[in-house]
Amino acid sequence: MINFLFRFTVCYLLFISFLFGQDNIVPEDRIAEMGISLKDPGTPSANFVHVVRSGNLLFLAGKGPRDEEGNTITGKLGSELTVEQGYEAAKRVGVAQLSVLKAELGDLGKVKRIVKVLGMVNAHSEFTEHSSVINGFSDLMVAVFGEKGKHARAAVGMGSLPGNIAVEVELIVEVEPE
Repeated sequence: MINFLFRFTVCYLLFISFLFGQDNIVPEDRIAEMGISLKDPGTPSANFVHVVRSGNLLFLAGKGPRDEEGNTITGKLGSELTVEQGYEAAKRVGVAQLSVLKAELGDLGKVKRIVKVLGMVNAHSEFTEHSSVINGFSDLMVAVFGEKGKHARAAVGMGSLPGNIAVEVELIVEVEPE
């Protein structure tokens, strides 16, 4: 049911964007409408950074899912987690990546386009619904950014992911020039 309501919200927001044009999209307003709160991404736990800027492109490091309490969402899709649970986990990664973008840019209105997404699913060897899981991330990007949130994407299965996280997503984002 939650999945249906989220997808309904995405369709509604896209319809409003169509009626009133892309220039009226304020990503922070959309995030608030969805009841999402962004958090400080903190300091990475290893020798890497959350984001690297090269010209007008931001390369965001892969992130895993955390629930509202900050607990890591773990498990293998197809044996320990359902597609719906994976979808929600991928959506939670989207919230984490939006938090990184907000911290880096200060204003999500500076995003010109979500360019490329690599979604990795911790999957049982017989699992085949990787795209349905990573749709949780993609649907959130479109809900927040409208047409600018549509992106090229790969959704792939992995035999394991660090810490047994359910999904990991990295992305490339085009932003306004500094």
